[in-house]
Order: sequence, then structure tokens, then C-alpha cells
Amino acid sequence: MKAIGFIQSLPITHTDSLQDIELPQPIAEGFDLLVKISSIAVNPVDYKVRQNMPSEDGSHKVIGWDAVGEVVAIGEKATRFAVGDRVYYAGELDRQGSNAEYQLVDERIVGMKPKSLSNNEAAALPLTTITAWEILFEHLTIKQQPITDNSKSNEVILVVGAAGGVGSILLQLAATLTGATIIATASRERSKQWVQTLGADYVIDHSQPLAAQIEALGIGPVTHVAGLQSTESYFDTYIDILTPFGKIVIIDDPEQLDITKIKFKSLSFHWEFMFARSLFKATDMAAQGQLLNRVADLIDQGYIQTTVGENMGVINATNLRVAHQALESGTTIGKIVLEGF
Repeated sequence: MKAIGFIQSLPITHTDSLQDIELPQPIAEGFDLLVKISSIAVNPVDYKVRQNMPSEDGSHKVIGWDAVGEVVAIGEKATRFAVGDRVYYAGELDRQGSNAEYQLVDERIVGMKPKSLSNNEAAALPLTTITAWEILFEHLTIKQQPITDNSKSNEVILVVGAAGGVGSILLQLAATLTGATIIATASRERSKQWVQTLGADYVIDHSQPLAAQIEALGIGPVTHVAGLQSTESYFDTYIDILTPFGKIVIIDDPEQLDITKIKFKSLSFHWEFMFARSLFKATDMAAQGQLLNRVADLIDQGYIQTTVGENMGVINATNLRVAHQALESGTTIGKIVLEGF
């Protein structure tokens, strides 16, 4: 089968940073589904692994987390899906990725593809959807309410870096399933328009001091923070603006944080890592497949939209290098997708 892999951690401008290769087609066993890949999306984890985790044995490493495809074989323990099902998922950190014609994935972290979306539109969603869901409802414990209930709660959530992949779906989930007041940050006009479209109640500029902008809104103290970028730059601000017993969750990798600073407000700090369940074979691994199915239903009912930002063509090394370079620039809006071989 065709695949895209790498051996050394090289700058993305190097022609060997990602290479077109051929590999044997894998065989489904246990809880595995063998999926024929139709579309993929690219995430920051792709370039972080490429930059920092070279091959240890000299063989090509295949990455990629976000895929849509067709189930073509199932393992002997798999019971949730059938051959021919169209599925979407984010894969597992310690297994071959989705930058290949065929991929094995544990059925417990797989959802049925939203029927109303194209392959590309659906591929943009799994990793960021799981991340956003776990941020909102497991770490921040934002209260869910019926979709038909349009009332506001006393929860105020600040979403920093809201125009990116995670922020783009988090805003929609929060606006659809909770009564929280949502403050989103964005610095460019296009980004501001994007987050307003997705459900932000207020938009402030993260290139300017946040506290004064939030105070000027006159909506009361922030109760929750979803820090999706540049945590080291904003951490002290989070502590300043949060109400006592507020919650902070981050997804990036700050080199140094003084966590003792949160003590006097009795704040709680959380680190979201959506691969934790699959990496450690958690007893509730199936929660990820279940939430993907829930979101697929919300999409098919018209409450949630895809977060595709740009289609970069067929799945090959040349186009993936362009996609990685765009993500590394930190200026993308929504998700980058690729389709077919």
C-alpha cells in the first residue's frame, strides 16, 4: 500500500522530511478495524511527532491523526461495526498513522461518519472534537443543558486561540450544548469573523492585554479558561481574571509554569491529552467513540458545522509537507484536509 513516512527529524523544507513509500497492508486482529482511508486532516501533533520522535529502528514512521474511510475488515473481537461502514476517528499515538492507504484502529475510539458531510468535511473533526469535548465536559465540567434551552448560565468561559482547529469545534459545542457565556480571542479580522460565526458571544484581541478587555465587557468574572495556545504568555493573566475555584485547561506544551500561583484562588489546573485513553487502554476507551457518534448526530441535525479551513489536494509527501509548513506557521484557520491517493 502507499504511505507517507519519515526516518529522521528534519526541517519540513527538506525533501526527506516526509517521503512517499510502500508498505505491506496490515491485518485486523482483536478489536481492530482495517480502514481504507478516503480523507485525512493534519494537526499540530503531526509536526510535533515528526520534529521530536524520529524512527528508532531505521524504518519509516507513518504518522497522521484524523481519518475518514471505509471498514474493509474487522478483528475477531470487534462487534460495533461491519464491513462497508463509513467511519471517522483520530487514531492512536503508538500505532501507524492515517497517512497511508489502509490503517488499523481500535473500534472503541471510532464513530460513524456524519451522513451529511463529505469525506473531507468529516475528516476535519475527530481529533479536535474529542479534545474539545474532553476540555468542556470532563476537565472544565461545564454544565450541559437541552439544545432547546437558550438560557444563559452563570458560567463564563474564555477560549484563547479560538480560531484554530480545537477552538473552532469547542465554540460550537459550548454554544450548542451549554448556557455558558463564551469569550473568544482572535487577532485578525478574518479570525474574528470566523469565531463569531461559530458561536462566540464576545471576541477580544489576544495580541493586547486580556484583563482590561474582559473587564470592559461588564459580564462579571471568568469561571473557566480553555488555553489553546501560548500558555506561558497568558498563565498569569488566567490567574488574575479567574474567579476563586475557577478552572484552567491547556493543550500546549509550556516549558515552565509556576503552578503554585494558583493556590490562593484555589484554582484547578488540567492538561488535556486526547490520546490518554487509547495510549493506556483506559476502561472507558469507548467514551471517545460514543462522543463522536453524539457529535455526528448533532452535525446531521444541523447544529454543528465542519471546521475545514483548506483542502490541500491528494495525500502525498509533497502536499503533506506544504500542510505541515502551514501549521507550523501558526496562522491557519480551521483544519487542513487532504483526500485520496
